[in-house]
Amino acid sequence: MSYLETYKEWLTNDYFSDEAKAELKAIEGDEKEIEDRFYRDLEFGTGGLRGVIGIGTNRMNIYVVSKATQGLANFILKEGTQDKGVAISHDNRRMSREFAEATALCLAANGIKAYIYPSLRPTPMLSFAVRELGCTAGVMVTASHNPPEYNGYKVYWEDGAQITAPKDKQIIEEVNAINDWSTVKTMPKDEAEALGLYNTIGYDIDEKYYAALKTQCINGDIIKSVADDIKIVYSPFNGTGSIPVRRILKDLGFKHVYVVEEQKDPDPNFTTLEYPNPEDPKAFTYALKLAKEVDADIILATDPDADRLGIYAKDTKTGEYMAFTGNMSAMIIAEYLLSVRKEKGMLHDNGALVTTIVSTNMAAPVAKEYNLELIEVLTGFKFIGEQIKFFEQNNNSHFYEFGFEESYGCLVGTHARDKDAIVAVMSLAEAAAYYKSKGITLWDQMMNIFNKYGYFKEGQKAITMKGATGAEKIQELMNSLRSNPPKKFGAWDVKEFRDYKIDEKTDIATGAKSKTGLPSSNVLYFDLTDDAWCCARPSGTEPKIKFYMGVKGTSLDDANAKLEELTKAVMDIVEA
Repeated sequence: MSYLETYKEWLTNDYFSDEAKAELKAIEGDEKEIEDRFYRDLEFGTGGLRGVIGIGTNRMNIYVVSKATQGLANFILKEGTQDKGVAISHDNRRMSREFAEATALCLAANGIKAYIYPSLRPTPMLSFAVRELGCTAGVMVTASHNPPEYNGYKVYWEDGAQITAPKDKQIIEEVNAINDWSTVKTMPKDEAEALGLYNTIGYDIDEKYYAALKTQCINGDIIKSVADDIKIVYSPFNGTGSIPVRRILKDLGFKHVYVVEEQKDPDPNFTTLEYPNPEDPKAFTYALKLAKEVDADIILATDPDADRLGIYAKDTKTGEYMAFTGNMSAMIIAEYLLSVRKEKGMLHDNGALVTTIVSTNMAAPVAKEYNLELIEVLTGFKFIGEQIKFFEQNNNSHFYEFGFEESYGCLVGTHARDKDAIVAVMSLAEAAAYYKSKGITLWDQMMNIFNKYGYFKEGQKAITMKGATGAEKIQELMNSLRSNPPKKFGAWDVKEFRDYKIDEKTDIATGAKSKTGLPSSNVLYFDLTDDAWCCARPSGTEPKIKFYMGVKGTSLDDANAKLEELTKAVMDIVEA
């Protein structure tokens, strides 16, 4: 069907509510808006759904969420694991509770037990609950750090990580096979409860989560020794992090935690935030103001579903608060944990540091320093979580020491199998206390790390291309780079070209080809001279194509200058 035919079907089909039809009638005659809402089904990607809230096949709404859940239910029934149930959580966004309830009732109507949190919870707590409750799957309703008009739906499997191959494609096939909306099931909540198919997750699961986090604290005595002096400013960005972050910091003994009042409580409109993303410096405006008022040591902020963490720390030399990239905060945590574990004899002989192909190359010398296996995976934390599963399946072939990705996400411990900003807050606050006891700040320590391993610096540029036309342009750009890969980016020569879609590496000097060794993904990677690199990857959740760049300099200023030069060189080729 054409998008206009699909639009008309939604206007006339009795399955859709009068309220939904009224929203569609309001755009009658607006062909551009109708096309954008109906030119495709909102893609159920390898992690789930994410899109703008509204009525239409290319929007997040009760109908699209229920269809996705029916596909998930069909897969679970084929697997025969329906009695294990599915854990469900949601963030504070518009329609999040409604989508979570619709998910639970669709599962219940299919005879699958649903376990749903009584109120909003962060993504890592959902990942934890899946394993703690012994569920076959999990669903997290969230759009993470996207703008307020978005919502999303992420699917997890029994190991607590987002779905990976082959189950991701198998579930997608079940969702895509649903052509008749009337086959999507639901049932009244009271009936589901009476049948034991709708269950509320108890607060005991929260307590078990907090207990698991506290086992990762390795210098509790030092925290107590500086607790009267260290000051922390924290913002939950009006999301799910407020209660768990304040709870864990209090339990560890931190006394002076100042929460940004304007961003403390859940707010689906994110009124004080243009973009609730810790990667955006403007999001820290209120936190920086409060930090200066109370003379804070560090500023921490979690995104709405509390799986990403942003940080500022004071520079002793200038007294200014300095921003950390996701790579930098990860390296602060890694160096702290690994050095202290080594000092205490806690490092494992078969330890592994797990990261993604677009994260900092500093991971390599850090892994070498602590005699760890460096394992690189595709972009997406689910692939890091999957490695933990592989370690366990292979009789603990490796011990997971730490994992991180450049997009402000990491995981300390294995209580969850997704990035966890709550435990990251805990670890960074502990690190800040440890270094304060030695008379330095986290920023001072970051400079020490650069001096020790090299001045690695990374950046990212994203080009937004909306709608059907934008999607075509993104594909054309990737096809052009793939079929005619550049041999140079400015002053840097390409040493090796990797096309992860066809699992192929090409040595530019010799022409020799080999396998990347990673699953198929629409990603192009250019390994450059002088320890530089760049990478192209369409976003899986937004109408964007992302370009990642990394360099190594002789100083921070040199690294910044090189990164700026390489970024310009990449954009010159892309926009030519």
